[in-house]
Amino acid sequence: MTRLTAHATCVVLGEAGVLIRGASGSGKSSLALALLDRARLAGGFAALVGDDRVRLARHHDRLVARPHPRVAGLIEVRGLGIREAAGLGHAALPACVLRLAVDLVAAGPRLSEPEAGRTRILGLDLPCLVADRALRDSGLVPGLVSAMLFACARTPTGVASRPHSPAESSAVEQGA
Repeated sequence: MTRLTAHATCVVLGEAGVLIRGASGSGKSSLALALLDRARLAGGFAALVGDDRVRLARHHDRLVARPHPRVAGLIEVRGLGIREAAGLGHAALPACVLRLAVDLVAAGPRLSEPEAGRTRILGLDLPCLVADRALRDSGLVPGLVSAMLFACARTPTGVASRPHSPAESSAVEQGA
């Protein structure tokens, strides 16, 4: 099994694990909180998997994310510090199967390249959205959140994103 620890935040929206990557201060935690709040307000399931450091592992043809043990259940709230997700009204999960990556970048291309829209992690391809600083600072974060929720709902099954049975979910959570 191949593993790595990523400087990222991870949430689950419905059944889709979303990995949010970016430099320190790029807004990973803020975007995660916006996603969790939006999903909860819409009556959907959402939970935090990990903030700041996320452990990724390849299990066959799936990417599984887990929180780093030192920060499990915790998330940074800009200006308020580190808080327990449960104290903010959000659930925390021990693991999820990733179905989408979101890259928060300083400046993105005006027009995407043909290979854009995918990223490769531990040898597996994953759909990827890119959000640059100008988009995030423009006040369009609700639109970005909507795009992410839409992308999760539309992610086709297949490599790194196929649905799993309750028995497989249990095996993932137990580290099998």
